[in-house]
Amino acid sequence: MSDTTAVITEKRGQAFWITINRPEKRNALNGDVIAGITKGYRDAHDDKDVRVIVLTGAGDKAFCAGADLQNSGAAFAMDHSKPNVDYADLLRLSQNSTKPSIARVGGVCMAGGMGLLCMTDMAVAADHVVFGLPEVKVGVFPMQVLSLLQRIAPPRLVNEWALTGEPFDARAAQAAGLLNYVVPTAELDAKVDWLIGRIVDKSPTAIRRGKYAMRAIAAMSFDESIAYTESQIALLAMTEDAKEGLKAFSEKRKPVWTGR
Repeated sequence: MSDTTAVITEKRGQAFWITINRPEKRNALNGDVIAGITKGYRDAHDDKDVRVIVLTGAGDKAFCAGADLQNSGAAFAMDHSKPNVDYADLLRLSQNSTKPSIARVGGVCMAGGMGLLCMTDMAVAADHVVFGLPEVKVGVFPMQVLSLLQRIAPPRLVNEWALTGEPFDARAAQAAGLLNYVVPTAELDAKVDWLIGRIVDKSPTAIRRGKYAMRAIAAMSFDESIAYTESQIALLAMTEDAKEGLKAFSEKRKPVWTGR
């Protein structure tokens, strides 16, 4: 386990947990939080034993309430000598990830926290959680969040959320495609553990190459995508995991994955 002021990272079996550790600030984003999550993603990818990343917030009040507005100048300050913003770079990093990720949402998820939610592959939330894009209420707009959100939720709903800034509940978030599961708070950890279990017993090679392909074809036409994927399945079939999976199936036993 590593413990910094802003973010805690911990390996639990084959899962790598990244926890925003600012419950007194509703786990609001600042430079240290963004740097900590970024480091967590990189550490998870550097560890060959890690199969899945879990992103969550400490306490039961908030997953992440967005940018820390205590000092509004700092919240939206930018070094204009840099072409990239650290938060945007984190979203880029997440999209290039080849290890699956789960958001464990135990409390309010707002503004930049919505971006963290959208950057993961799957999400489980407690049924009391409130979501929203309230940026227009303070004179800004969820610019970077939209880069991911518009690919997940229906356009009419995104328009409403972004333009009105009004909150919505967990059931609405699930209906819009933001969440895989909504459960009572007492069942949240069990559901996350169940989902982790459904991932870690599968081929790490298939998942790694599959996530890479999913990312690659997202912006392709059908003709480009089908040409790309027919070559990818041929390459995947040559891996040790694919050979082991087919052999285990024919021998009626559980496969032993090597990740190669």
